[in-house]
Amino acid sequence: MLKALELRDPQGAHYTAAVLLYIAVAYIGGWVALFQDSVALNAIGVIALAHGMFIAAYLLHDCGHNAIFLSTQRNAWLGEVLNWIVGSSYGRYEDIRYKHMRHHVDNYDPVVWDYRSFLQRHPALEAVVKAAEWAYIPAVEIMMHAMMVAAPWCIESKRAQRKRVLTVVLVRGSLLALVFLASPLAFALYVLAQLLLMTALRFMDCYQHNYEVVFNLDEKDVDIPHRGDAEFEQRNTYSNLLSARYPLINLLALNFCYHNAHHEKPTLGWYRLPALHAQMYPDVEPQVLGFVEQARAFHKHRVARIYAEDYGDDEVKQSLAEGRAVGADALSFLTAF
Repeated sequence: MLKALELRDPQGAHYTAAVLLYIAVAYIGGWVALFQDSVALNAIGVIALAHGMFIAAYLLHDCGHNAIFLSTQRNAWLGEVLNWIVGSSYGRYEDIRYKHMRHHVDNYDPVVWDYRSFLQRHPALEAVVKAAEWAYIPAVEIMMHAMMVAAPWCIESKRAQRKRVLTVVLVRGSLLALVFLASPLAFALYVLAQLLLMTALRFMDCYQHNYEVVFNLDEKDVDIPHRGDAEFEQRNTYSNLLSARYPLINLLALNFCYHNAHHEKPTLGWYRLPALHAQMYPDVEPQVLGFVEQARAFHKHRVARIYAEDYGDDEVKQSLAEGRAVGADALSFLTAF
């Protein structure tokens, strides 16, 4: 039992305890605030809930790399709990982890469902999605999450998960129905928190890679041209720091923005990434992207990004400065297909 609880980095135990405590306080406190008869507390609740889920998503990501515990089973257990907290439990933690490991090992983004072709075949839905994205509603991400529910009936490789998905829908649907009956406002505010979560995750993912998207996630032993190519991996990975001047601000994203450092040592704890980033400097300096440029491009291409297949050339920093970098969409590590 003690062996199962052993941390990969015992010296970082206080950091792990602190982030777990933060997630619990932000998530539970956020829910409590949603039910209060106060606009200010409601607003605080939405922000706390959204950010608590945001940090939980990145801790789930670290579980996928077995960066928390030495035991794979213990990482999986925590990952499953976090998967429920962030609202993506319709997809299995094991599938989320498998897809993300393919991303690291194969140096590209493997997926199953081509949402772009789907939208092209359904012009009415396409018009709705474009209008929603223009209004900053993450319609593509909503569609991808909805597809996790529909996947066992639409994707052959997911058929065995029908019973599990129905169970999750029943449990989660019942809980949300109770919230709605108790307070329609609290339910609406939770939906808003989820939309903020999706927007934040897609913003962080948008310019972190210049990888090709390939629809072969269900295929094994395929020939991948850049598999295991460390030089290609670093050249096509970007660190989108929230702030280079004030590193503590990057904790708002659990240091996930030190992305070149993460790809250099994927099992390294989130709290050690800034030091590795500094150690890799100046080699990693050309890969560091400015926050303002990212925000400007994220806004400018919010509709065009729906169909973006070329996420920019190798000079992403220059592309951002010139307003040409469109960025990636619907590639969140929480969508397990």
